[in-house]
Amino acid sequence: MKTLVILSSILGDRSNSKQLADHLIARVKTANPAAAVKVRDLGAQPIPYFDGNTAGALFTPADARTVEQHRIVEMSDELIAELMEADRIVFAVPVYNFNLPAQFKSYLDHVARAGVTFRYTSEGVPEGLIKGKQVFVLTARGGKAEGTPSDTLTPYLRQMLGFLGMDDLTFVAAEGMAMGEVAALEGVAQARQRIDALVSGAAPASLAA
Repeated sequence: MKTLVILSSILGDRSNSKQLADHLIARVKTANPAAAVKVRDLGAQPIPYFDGNTAGALFTPADARTVEQHRIVEMSDELIAELMEADRIVFAVPVYNFNLPAQFKSYLDHVARAGVTFRYTSEGVPEGLIKGKQVFVLTARGGKAEGTPSDTLTPYLRQMLGFLGMDDLTFVAAEGMAMGEVAALEGVAQARQRIDALVSGAAPASLAA
């Protein structure tokens, strides 16, 4: 089983969401040393923001694209290929000002492509094309908002990822990261415990594959 990990924090090794992803990877590797894991760090190696040039390239027929437009589309194709090839996808997403990091939003814009990762049926109903994936969303936030109206990230990602066909979603949140050292340590510990339960088989047993 191939695992794709997408990191999106700007804090590098100090990132709480990255710590959760590292913990999950370590547990997966312990359960199956041969497990294939690919990591893309959007904070360390940002992709270009989705702008007018990007949109123009994606909507220009292949035989009419400039060299620069081909480069833009090739990058989008690479990001999408990673998603399509993975069996399991892990998104590590910190909460910045009630929402996702700008670099992760840009990533989603690059991979949301009509006719490639989603399509519309003849009735106009959207159909996601990134199907059959086991998806884990590991989040970290300064306060405690899970299950409240202040948690705007979770419903957005459920909608966006579901739109692309990813409907097997498990969210794990580390909360209280800005509420003092004790609260932060407790929040990370609780999130790690949940990850441990997922790996050990209390939740999807295939996580250890």
